Amino acid sequence: MEVNLSPELSARLEQLKAQTGREPDDLVADAMAGYFHELGRTHAMLDSPYDSIRNGDVTLIDGEEAFTRLKERTDARRRRA
Repeated sequence: MEVNLSPELSARLEQLKAQTGREPDDLVADAMAGYFHELGRTHAMLDSPYDSIRNGDVTLIDGEEAFTRLKERTDARRRRA
């Protein structure tokens, strides 16, 4: 596979090669592996709430009701203080 990098990224890759002694192909492969790992974790994190809703583990409430509940809790805390 061929990857075309901007001149700035190519220069950074050459700088890393000089600092680490590792070949650019290895550095790019490691960077891509880390990127795909994080991308998978992000997808799982974002899908989790939707899965909970679909499974019925979470009950959705109307936005106005949520605001009312929040205001009631805030008012109660202020009265205690």
